[in-house]
Amino acid sequence: MTKVVIHVIDDDEAMRDSLSYLLDSHGMSPKTYVSAIQFLEQIDQAAPGCIVTDVRMPQMTGLELVRKLRQTAVNMPVIVITGHGDVPLAVEAMTAGAANFLEKPFEEQALLEAIRTALETVRQGAGDNVEKARLQAIISALSPREREVLDGVVAGQMNKQIAFDLGISPRTIEVYRANMMSKTGARNLSELVQMVMLARS
Repeated sequence: MTKVVIHVIDDDEAMRDSLSYLLDSHGMSPKTYVSAIQFLEQIDQAAPGCIVTDVRMPQMTGLELVRKLRQTAVNMPVIVITGHGDVPLAVEAMTAGAANFLEKPFEEQALLEAIRTALETVRQGAGDNVEKARLQAIISALSPREREVLDGVVAGQMNKQIAFDLGISPRTIEVYRANMMSKTGARNLSELVQMVMLARS
């Protein structure tokens, strides 16, 4: 059976090595690149598979890579890896066409599951409309104020900024955020944002 190829793009050598080892140990075939530029230079010879890229890199960011791939009609799903402060960039990448994003530090299983889901979606040839409708219903069930807070969270704003914009206290924002996590079933911020992105796609 042919191993699925995972193209890993990251300027951090330790991260490349770590991801390469993880993917290889789970029966995948990792190919590593030090930059988005290097990957694009070799894209004509790149085997079909899945792309895992860091968002912050010199020369070309992960977001710029996603946009470039969309322009060239490359049909490989892209999973963006992001630092805590890069969530707005990751959201932008998903809007541009990325399949998913993971916030560092992430569980190994989370990456493996994201890859499997992204590849399965490509094989099916379309997104899951049933899941989209389910998420839309969940978000619609939030209170108007919770949805306002949610918009701020998705935009990458801190609690203090959201509180200032809405004219309420940061402590109240914390309560609304806790309620949102409970009602949506999201386990963390990145999962919450992904749910919103899919519902609004």
